[in-house]
Amino acid sequence: MYIRRIKGPHAVTLPDGTQMTRADLPSPTTRRWVASRKAAVVRAVEHGLISATEAMDIWTLSEEELTSWKEAVANHGEAALRATALQRYRQ
Repeated sequence: MYIRRIKGPHAVTLPDGTQMTRADLPSPTTRRWVASRKAAVVRAVEHGLISATEAMDIWTLSEEELTSWKEAVANHGEAALRATALQRYRQ
């Protein structure tokens, strides 16, 4: 059996005490981005599970898109990532 080696940590502990692993991240073939999937990517990048460039490569995100997700979470929380809430949280 072959075990694929990955760079970086396999799991990180979030501020609330829960563990986040790479298995908690959305599939690389994700096309429908709901708020919970966006939030998982943002948490993974912010807590060092994956790097921002790795996230952009895996899910073919633009730098502006990932940055806007990070800013939305920082300013208004995870609720701001919902597509229906765009106008409410727009700056």
